[in-house]
Amino acid sequence: MAIMRQLWVIAFLVGAALNLGAADLSMPPPVSAAEPASTAEPASDADQPTEILIEAPEPRYVAPTRRDRIGRIWAPVYINDKGPFRMVLDTGASRSGIIAHVAADLGLVPDASDPVMLQGATGSLVVPTVRVETLLVGDVLIKGSKLPILRDALGGAEGILGNEGLVDRRVYIDFRHDLIIISRSHDQRAGAGFMTIPFSLEHGRLLVALVQLGRVRAKAIIDTGSQSTVGNMALRDALASRHSREEPTVDQLQGVTEEIEQGEGHSAPPIEFGPIEIRTLHMTFADAHIFKVWRLTNEPALLIGMDALGTLDTLIIDYRRHELQLRMREGI
Repeated sequence: MAIMRQLWVIAFLVGAALNLGAADLSMPPPVSAAEPASTAEPASDADQPTEILIEAPEPRYVAPTRRDRIGRIWAPVYINDKGPFRMVLDTGASRSGIIAHVAADLGLVPDASDPVMLQGATGSLVVPTVRVETLLVGDVLIKGSKLPILRDALGGAEGILGNEGLVDRRVYIDFRHDLIIISRSHDQRAGAGFMTIPFSLEHGRLLVALVQLGRVRAKAIIDTGSQSTVGNMALRDALASRHSREEPTVDQLQGVTEEIEQGEGHSAPPIEFGPIEIRTLHMTFADAHIFKVWRLTNEPALLIGMDALGTLDTLIIDYRRHELQLRMREGI
């Protein structure tokens, strides 16, 4: 008899894959929107710093994965020149979103007549929006954005920072030193001690890398907004010989829409990014709603969340180079 195991993947949309569709309940195409994504511009050098850097004695913006909790990547975001608001960086989200009290702090009233549809881990949900004049993080300035109102943001965050505006940026995340820097990419090569992994941008701006699990090759979505790593059923089937005698757990997935899906929990081989190996002791497998939105149910694929990414020492995402630059933590 399978063991019941609660796995609350509330990381906004199993990773906050915040895909915004039309306001009706029909399934939109992947990463579609009721209107074009907001225009992103670099802030002028005279008005804004070229990068933003935060350091603190206690983890404030970047926390590693530890035995008792999942790591987080926080970003300080200014909205309409107010803030900073503490938002989770989510590379799987096509747009940013905020919770209701942030809208209230900004003096903005959610507009139910201009909703968007969130495509979450386990379902879809129509939510109201607010319009903001500017959203600023580092040297990324986004103008005229329509932000969905999220019911909740994992870990006490005030919203999520999506991937709009990051097309030519470099995101430097240092878990050991509690440091995040978002700046323009200057086509900088990886430093000593780093390994480089190429990625492609698919379904809009999803970061997709090719990985190996044992003898199985798979597409991996790098999703810093997701709490947990989740594989689709095609990956489970491809790995079936590994756990053919293993009794699966029954894992439950829950996303921002609060709908619940059941998945199977199994042990899994390490995730190999070329010469880098990230060990995962347990992985949930399910053809979750978000895999269907991304049309990734017929080939082995997985969403790599912070339970795996947070084991790194340093993670650099260079959107201009289409390259991950990774440094392992000592002893991992």
